[in-house]
Amino acid sequence: GEDSRNFHVSIQGTPPSIASAGEIPIITAVAGGQLLLECPEGAEPHPNMEWHREGSLLQEDARRQVLAQGRFLQLRAVAAADGGEYSCRATSAPGDIGPLVRVQVHG
Repeated sequence: GEDSRNFHVSIQGTPPSIASAGEIPIITAVAGGQLLLECPEGAEPHPNMEWHREGSLLQEDARRQVLAQGRFLQLRAVAAADGGEYSCRATSAPGDIGPLVRVQVHG
């Protein structure tokens, strides 16, 4: 069998550059800009998805918002501290870590 996962990323402002290091896609964001990550968890949407950064549950705040039951993660006023590995997974599958994407912040 074959398993593949796709990430769709939208950045308003300067277009991102996307490179691949091994199996983890790398997304380059510009400091001060906005970043939207999409969770591609399977073909059917799960009722609730959660996002993790560097293995820790991501808490929403004024700059970080989870949209559409967790399908999207929006980062506003991106800062260097927002860089790192992000993953998403269904809250109903606590042991199953979803796809990873690495965000690098420049500027």
